[in-house]
Amino acid sequence: MTPQNLTRSLYPLVGIVVILALWQLYTWLSGISPLVLPSPMEIGSVSIKRHDLLLQQTWPTFIETVLGFALALLIGVPLAVLVANSRLFNLVLYPILVATQSIPKVAIAPIILVWFGLGISSKLALAFLVAFFPIVVDTAAGLQATPPGLLELAHALCASRRQVFFKVQMPAALPFIFAGSKVAITLAVIGAVIGEFVGSMAGLGNLVLAANSQLDGPLAWAALVWLSALGILLFAAIALVEWLMMPWERASQH
Repeated sequence: MTPQNLTRSLYPLVGIVVILALWQLYTWLSGISPLVLPSPMEIGSVSIKRHDLLLQQTWPTFIETVLGFALALLIGVPLAVLVANSRLFNLVLYPILVATQSIPKVAIAPIILVWFGLGISSKLALAFLVAFFPIVVDTAAGLQATPPGLLELAHALCASRRQVFFKVQMPAALPFIFAGSKVAITLAVIGAVIGEFVGSMAGLGNLVLAANSQLDGPLAWAALVWLSALGILLFAAIALVEWLMMPWERASQH
């Protein structure tokens, strides 16, 4: 890691430390109840003492998120290819996608629960629904943004449509696909938690509700911190895959 990259990575850490210090100072000076706003030290203490419970409840949320995101990727990318390469599909499907995305997922969560029950299927469905749109939109935009010069060169070399797609369009669209995937994976966490709020027997969202019902503010906040950490780790995983699959981007940065 270069000194410049190291310096850039330190800025968020400094910001987090400052926020936590101010938060801790406020709880000390105000004497606010831990039920309303626990201090970072109380949340950290609960995270350590109850790490077994938090880890146990993180696993269902992780599975729901990853499966919902994977399903959105498997369906969203092929659909984006149709939207980007067919005017008919673009005119027919794109308005439908926008209309479905404008529906608040919290509003349809009870309906999804009725359809799929209290098991993992309802959470997976909600994670899929919120992750689907950014993948489709960004992938379609990436495919349509292929530099015309590359397409003309491929046609001049008598490349087939398959070769143009896999060797020109898809590599050019990868930055867009990964940009959409980074948004989608964090939204998938939100979708899974919405499902757990509406009806679930496990997961960090369910733990937040259970802790609040028991007036255990520090545990509820600890679950929120673990949810945030889960989202960050999944985002970092997508960024790592992007780094591995796009070596030309690394070369251009040197």
